[in-house]
Amino acid sequence: MSTRDITRTILPGALGLIATGLIITAQAQSDPQGLYSARMILDADVHLASDPDTRVGEVDDILLGDDMAVHALVVRSGASLGLGGQEVVITNALYRLDTLPDEDGTTSHRVMVEASEEEFASLPRYDRDWQQQARERSRAAWERSQEGADSAWQRTREGAERVGDRAERAWERTREGAERAGDAISEALDNITN
Repeated sequence: MSTRDITRTILPGALGLIATGLIITAQAQSDPQGLYSARMILDADVHLASDPDTRVGEVDDILLGDDMAVHALVVRSGASLGLGGQEVVITNALYRLDTLPDEDGTTSHRVMVEASEEEFASLPRYDRDWQQQARERSRAAWERSQEGADSAWQRTREGAERVGDRAERAWERTREGAERAGDAISEALDNITN
């Protein structure tokens, strides 16, 4: 298979994954999944990209924004870095999700963090203060980008109650607005995390 064929095969899948906030590396799997189960990602092992053989924790939670996209992972640290099981927040800009087919035909995931040991140890702790600050900044970012619009979660519920073309148009407007707001939410979380 030529490089051009590989690019044509992987590029459409990669663009879809960016929209959901998860980036899959081409060498980690042969075909993009297209749809990912949160249950399969929860408890996934977390490794530093600079030391892929050392497990530094596991995914404890997945944080979603009003745009229905993944914006960060909560990782329960392991003993290898001396963090004593503390939960840290890793925004999308700092990790990639490797999808690995298992021998029995199922799929497993591994999170690779683009950070040194020191950078990982200095990531913000997932605690009440961080949650409150992130909610406030994310909501403010959403309101600035949506001019006070409802969240995608609310719009989807309302759209589901309608039928036919009206529901489809409501969903399309929500999706377009959510994409714009998603960028603003990610930027706000990156700013408080970094």
